[in-house]
Amino acid sequence: MHELFHPILANSEEKAALQKLIFALDGSGKRYFLRNEILQAFSQYCHQAQKPTYFYHSSSVGKLIQYTHEIILAEDSIWFVVRPKIAHQEVWRLTSDFTQFDFMPPQALLDVSDRLVNASEPNILEIDLSSFYEASPSISDSRNVGQGLAFLNRYLCSQMQADPHYWVELLYLALRGLNYDGINLMIGDAIPSGIDLAKQIHQAIKFLSGLHPEEPYEKFYIDLQKLGFEPGWGNTAGRILETLNLLDRLIDSPQPAILEAFVARVPAVFRVVLVSIHGWVAQEDVIGRDETLGQVIYVIEQARSLENKLQQEIKLAGLEVLGIQPHIIILTRLIPNCEGTYCNLRLEKLQDTDNAWILRVPFGQFNPEITDNWISKLEIWPYLETFALDAEKQILAQFQGKPNLIIGNYSDGNLVAFLLARRLKVTHCNIAHSLEKPKHLFSNLYWQNFEEHYHFSVQFTADLITMNAADFIITSTYQEIFGTPDSVGQYESYKFFTMPHLYHVVDGIDLFNPKFNMVPPGVNEQVFFPYSQADRNSHLTNNVQDLLFHRQDSHIFGHLDQPHKPPIFAVTPITSIKNLTGLAECFGKSQELQERCNLILLTSKLNLDEKTNPEEAREIQKLYDIINHYHLHGHIRWLGLRLTNKEVGEAYRLVADYRGIYVHFALFEAFGRSILEAMISGLPTFTTKFGGSCEILEDRDDGFQINPTDLEGTAKKILAFFQQCDTHPEHWEEVSQWMSQRIHQKYNWQLHTSQLLALTKIYSFWNFVSPEKTEARVRYMESLFHLIYKPRAEQILAKHMGH
Repeated sequence: MHELFHPILANSEEKAALQKLIFALDGSGKRYFLRNEILQAFSQYCHQAQKPTYFYHSSSVGKLIQYTHEIILAEDSIWFVVRPKIAHQEVWRLTSDFTQFDFMPPQALLDVSDRLVNASEPNILEIDLSSFYEASPSISDSRNVGQGLAFLNRYLCSQMQADPHYWVELLYLALRGLNYDGINLMIGDAIPSGIDLAKQIHQAIKFLSGLHPEEPYEKFYIDLQKLGFEPGWGNTAGRILETLNLLDRLIDSPQPAILEAFVARVPAVFRVVLVSIHGWVAQEDVIGRDETLGQVIYVIEQARSLENKLQQEIKLAGLEVLGIQPHIIILTRLIPNCEGTYCNLRLEKLQDTDNAWILRVPFGQFNPEITDNWISKLEIWPYLETFALDAEKQILAQFQGKPNLIIGNYSDGNLVAFLLARRLKVTHCNIAHSLEKPKHLFSNLYWQNFEEHYHFSVQFTADLITMNAADFIITSTYQEIFGTPDSVGQYESYKFFTMPHLYHVVDGIDLFNPKFNMVPPGVNEQVFFPYSQADRNSHLTNNVQDLLFHRQDSHIFGHLDQPHKPPIFAVTPITSIKNLTGLAECFGKSQELQERCNLILLTSKLNLDEKTNPEEAREIQKLYDIINHYHLHGHIRWLGLRLTNKEVGEAYRLVADYRGIYVHFALFEAFGRSILEAMISGLPTFTTKFGGSCEILEDRDDGFQINPTDLEGTAKKILAFFQQCDTHPEHWEEVSQWMSQRIHQKYNWQLHTSQLLALTKIYSFWNFVSPEKTEARVRYMESLFHLIYKPRAEQILAKHMGH
């Protein structure tokens, strides 16, 4: 950034512009400014000063403002948080006389931030993870972040080439350690070393080359055992020969593609735990609550896909002869007062699976008035440690052994996964889905003001612990890690921040560590499929059509004067962040949209007496007010119903029958399951530009990315689409087909599960060959858990006990 600062201070016009901008910000009475405010203030200055367009975009001061994400006006200086490129934040201090810019460490900025809220502490705890990552391999190009598996494959192959004898021995030891309930897999006692393995591979290849490729493993396994090879290489002579040839080539000439292909065939995963704590984790009509609905569906569909993939792998590895079958557990909490659901059932078989189960473990009985009921994700923290200890016993009993992989979901589920993985010494995968910190502006700086309700101090600490302790992290989008050129990523927001009076995070996560992997979820294609598919259920279609367009019910508001018009459709919970009120106002302000379309909203509630928190009540009332203010009666249908998945799938298809569109109008969306569902159903889909959901449409022009704060601009984009359909009648169908194919090809559970298992195997191997790189870091995380997390959680518990 030096190349920008010097011209600014040396050029009187640019220096004056910067001075006037700072004076304008100072006049607002605020001290802390974020990017949008800074850009708006600079735009106003350029307009008032009649600066040419290039000055805003291309001058040195213009470029500085474009890169600046935060400005703090301190007593004696001006502080800039500058992001010259993605994932690189720098702190600069400008002297109050506008004569000098100084590059500053993050600690200095955190001290200044604390002074803003009168919380300056010279000896506050500093959390710095940087030294724990120094010895680890690091991705140099930000474009490759999120592709940790590919990076590790390349890195391991380069290491094997540099010291082949050492790495062949490590590879031998890793394979030698594979077993299932004490039964050796792949390599037996007859092969005592890596050198012997290399020799025996040639003997086995020679033997297998003389067999018919389809010869079943059961007919010659004794001959292979004599050579030192146990079950796990394949189910036929041809399959085993292919696997042994891959290993032979890997030893002789390590290449990433060969390593990836070989590792994919290694039978190392049989038992998996998926941790999802705070939702109503059950099936069909009781899937989740509004705040966890997407997560519960994700976990259930992931479990089904995992079992199916593991069954295939076990069969191809030739392990059916040992009676091995995969075993999947979705770990959640048992809720005694379950409101008529099965959430009080300890063990429930997952539908459409052979051996996947929902295991529910109750919270400790600290205060039955609370623990016997559903508990919001905001209040769940005091019960997680004892839950993990109780769950450990039940998991071991259920599996009759240890799991090979534990996957945490959301902040609380990941904390339990961390505790379990640490005690059981198994691989831990972290899936945050969505981190809360970047959703709430200044939530860390003013955490004490929010603590009574949100308990951010506990949650942000849990996030730091789990993201650093996890063996690998799965994200659905690149944005979750690094954001965009204009916005900070969710994980990036944990890089450095202050929690005044509690701690400073100086370096909270290494974003360039290969633990990050983009593995987006799929969608249930048995339920969500294109509207044009021939075998649609006529009874289901008629029922849902009546619901969407005609039926009068206490849980349905509004009627449609012209039900044949194409609908604008939205499916989402009633929350301010999902912004249904913004969509309704956008529709209400555009007479052209009302003439062209109907608006159909599908939520779980529409009556004020159904609200579960004050925010829901405000959003419900606001939606009614907007409908009345813009006289939308006759143009809108609002369904406050919990439909089954099959009914929701048919709703998307019906809207497509009417040549409608789907609009996801959230103020921020980490990913957006409903976007996948709408697109694969064939609905042209418009989605918010804020968050990771726009990546789903990355290969399409930005005509389908909308700014939910620009109501007029959104209306114009939607109208432009329909006008193009008028001009080119085939346009709607072309967009429909493209979107459906996009989801089918890129966002499918088969691809997700294959990548997930490949990650598990390679990171397990990585931990085996370099345990010293993780042990110290995890020990540090344990310290944060015991010294910060637990005391904060105990304060929440004390309030619950006094309830």
